[in-house]
Amino acid sequence: MQNPQGQVVSLRADDSGTRALVEVESAVVCPRCESGKGCGAGLLGRQPGEKRVEAVVAENLDLENGDLVSVVLAPRNVLRAAVIVYGYPLCGAVLAAILAFGLEAGDASGAIAALIGLVSGIMAARIRLRSHQCLRDFTPMIVTRLSPVED
Repeated sequence: MQNPQGQVVSLRADDSGTRALVEVESAVVCPRCESGKGCGAGLLGRQPGEKRVEAVVAENLDLENGDLVSVVLAPRNVLRAAVIVYGYPLCGAVLAAILAFGLEAGDASGAIAALIGLVSGIMAARIRLRSHQCLRDFTPMIVTRLSPVED
């Protein structure tokens, strides 16, 4: 998947470093997703138009408002986020269904248990994604300045 490009709208510095608000085109940039053969992330980004994303600026970059930049999210973090978003609910549903099967609760009870496990997994994923560590790990980063602002 190609890294999205965008234009810096604003910059702010705080204790954790410099952050930039970047306006990116929200069109699908992955050819596999665009053709319907990818991971499915393209389904969420089908609405054309501009989207604003807050990104951490790498320490070695000197940016100004209007600069064209490349925004990245480490592939390792994309995989971790996918495991949390999809894996937690799936594991919850499967484990609850296995528990119901082990207790010989019947088909209807097994289905209800799987649904309860699914909802529990979704809630666990939401809690995990809202943690400080996840928010820091899954924040996009600007590592490349493609072109400076034109004077």
